[in-house]
Amino acid sequence: MAMPALIETRGLSKHFGGIFAVDRLDFAVNAGELVGLIGPNGSGKTTTINLLTGHLKIDAGQVRLRGERVDGAAASVFAARGVGRTFQITQLFSRMSVIENMLVPGLARAHAEKRVVLGEARKHLEFLGLASLETLQAKNLSGGQQKLLELGRALMLKPEILFLDEPFAGVNPYLRDEIIGFVKTLHEAGRTFVIVDHDLDAIQRLVHRLVVMSRGKKIADGPLAEVRTNPAVITAYSGV
Repeated sequence: MAMPALIETRGLSKHFGGIFAVDRLDFAVNAGELVGLIGPNGSGKTTTINLLTGHLKIDAGQVRLRGERVDGAAASVFAARGVGRTFQITQLFSRMSVIENMLVPGLARAHAEKRVVLGEARKHLEFLGLASLETLQAKNLSGGQQKLLELGRALMLKPEILFLDEPFAGVNPYLRDEIIGFVKTLHEAGRTFVIVDHDLDAIQRLVHRLVVMSRGKKIADGPLAEVRTNPAVITAYSGV
């Protein structure tokens, strides 16, 4: 018997007034995948992530996590069940230090011990190249470093799947390459990723599968080479 998808939507819909941001979306991610979710501005990518992580209430359809329905669950429930995310605009505690930012999600876990959590936080900061900055206030980090810190905070919840929303936006080329390397390493260690970004060069260096949205609908889903030449994708991006 086939294992259920790690996370899956069936007929997922979300509207704002008369605009359908997500329109009857069927989308599944299996454990171990590294998926790119792309599309023109306003295609519904970030709304989809918000629905799949409990940050928005769905209007119709289903969300399933390992086969179990979780639509309507709060973001904290998704996080506790191994669903992590980052945001387009980083959501850090700007006046807290780097290490304090890491401790907040770690200590929120059930039965967390501060000594153990502190060790985990420093291990992640070392991996992300932020160890020397642990006493610095988050607001004093560069944009790229803030992206890395937000990734570190997500890792503190020990997620099985990570949704990264615009991880390369506003990041210099050096840090972009660093983030690509970190994602590859984490993926090889067993984590599943869905990555939304407009940097198609970075996406193509990372993902094995592309899902393309336009006007709230999925218009393509498949291997990188196949999707890149899909006429519907070319039309969506060119506007022709």
